[in-house]
Amino acid sequence: MALFKRGKWWWTDFSVNGARFRQSLRTTDWREAEAEEKEKIAQATASKLAPSSQQFASLAFTKATERYLDSRKLELSQRSLKKERQLLVGPSCFFGATPLRRLTTENLLAYREWRTKNGAGPVYVNMEMGVMRRILKRAKRWHLLAEDIRPLKERRDVGRALAHEEKVRLLRVAEMRPEWQVTRCAAILALNTTMRGCELKGLHWRDVNLLDRALTVWRSKTEAGERVIPLNNDAMAAILELYKRAQAVGATDLSHYVFPTCENGRVDPTRPQVTWRTAWRKLTRAIQCPACGELQNPADKCCNEKCGSDIRGLKSPLAGLRFHDLRHHAITELAESQASDQTVMSIAGHVSPKMLAHYSHVRLDAKRHALDALSSGGLAGGYGTNNDTNAPLSPMAAPQAVDRNGRPVRARTADLHRVKVAL
Repeated sequence: MALFKRGKWWWTDFSVNGARFRQSLRTTDWREAEAEEKEKIAQATASKLAPSSQQFASLAFTKATERYLDSRKLELSQRSLKKERQLLVGPSCFFGATPLRRLTTENLLAYREWRTKNGAGPVYVNMEMGVMRRILKRAKRWHLLAEDIRPLKERRDVGRALAHEEKVRLLRVAEMRPEWQVTRCAAILALNTTMRGCELKGLHWRDVNLLDRALTVWRSKTEAGERVIPLNNDAMAAILELYKRAQAVGATDLSHYVFPTCENGRVDPTRPQVTWRTAWRKLTRAIQCPACGELQNPADKCCNEKCGSDIRGLKSPLAGLRFHDLRHHAITELAESQASDQTVMSIAGHVSPKMLAHYSHVRLDAKRHALDALSSGGLAGGYGTNNDTNAPLSPMAAPQAVDRNGRPVRARTADLHRVKVAL
């Protein structure tokens, strides 16, 4: 352990468990330097200080992110690694060549304000801060900032369940245009199997058992998501329609994807479809002209030249519906049925009742029906609390002599059962 001066600043040089620590104490006062050195030794003993041999904290932010991403290649999938790389674009632009050890609470709060002003939502900002937290933890710097950094409040939007009319409209509109065939089949499968979009896109033909009418999800968001799902009539019809489409392009090999990628009209069954976002947005935003019935995108005037009606006030009731909301709807319908929680969780791939409650949106009609059963006239032959509570008292039975523990006791007939139990 040694204190020495370099220029006007005091430095410390010590070793803990064979690791050498050599840092500037950023003070010109010897007494402050001595106290700061003791604190550094305590941090190093608690493994909260990076040794001099580990220069990660001294790297510029952009260099540190590159080293961090390289170290995560063996830990993350390609999709997760790509997501983390994307989340570091904003922080790299903001911090640039600033060393990690120079980052302060004020720097991180300033970045958060900058991102918010540029239109980033609280969820995305929290995700970016999460990646920076992992980088600063590796640099042994996060413990110095953690107490002053709290995540932004996120909107509690867990999705929604469709009304019956909305579900009918969605499927009816999806049949009107052939280019929405794949999206329509995906929607039918989501509504009848509770499958996530990523699970549908990763589905191979070897995962579909046409004889037993079931499909297997081998890879999902969680381990509980790996499950076998029986196919009802609607889901089976969608699978058969997709199989006929695959036969037309020669994409029925067991290793081929059920939802293959299609670029410029060319289907590649060896690659999964990345997204159906464009078709989904057009489907959910489509409106019908009240005058001529033409299906079209929202606009000021009807696209039919013979009609030309003013449609600027029309809006689809499905506008803003997410594809993931179909999973919410399917789980809600299961929750409203007579299926047990364990059955619903095994179908949906949940691991806890808490997640089931998160996804289930038991609708008002189901709640009203359940509460109607509590009223006196709710169900025929049901339990009427009003009649039983206000029922006249039954006449007292004649007293009879019984024995309790060998002693004669006078009891009413209604008490005989309890006496026998006591005996």
